[in-house]
Amino acid sequence: MSQKISPPPTPTSLPKIVNNEREFSWKIASNLFVSFKYAWAGITYSFQTQRNFRIHTSVCALAIALGVYLHLQAVEIAVIGITSGLVLALELLNTAIESLVDLTVKQTYHDLAKIAKDCAAGAVLVSALVAVLVAATLLLPPLVTLIISAL
Repeated sequence: MSQKISPPPTPTSLPKIVNNEREFSWKIASNLFVSFKYAWAGITYSFQTQRNFRIHTSVCALAIALGVYLHLQAVEIAVIGITSGLVLALELLNTAIESLVDLTVKQTYHDLAKIAKDCAAGAVLVSALVAVLVAATLLLPPLVTLIISAL
């Protein structure tokens, strides 16, 4: 007995989305201001609930303030800001991934859930280490010079 295998769907045979199926998707963010409000809610949630996000935010502010105090060039401060911003963005993604995984597996343990959470945390760690390397490279020479000149 041979079974007839149907071909995979092609763009002409894909189901069409009915207008009322997308009706509610437009109500999520009715305008740009509401989109920013939701984004700010995510940042606020992370700041209030995630210790590491608060630590990264503080270190970012400290590194930029130190760069301004040491009169680094604008491009050097921008590089510190970009690398610090990347850490914060990845920390937000880590929080989102952890929340989705927790929602999916509920209170049970699953090896794939652990991998997803560990990899997301690893991405934050890698970016944080790079940010520390960049900040140290840019901040330490003028900081050492300032300390030596004060002695």
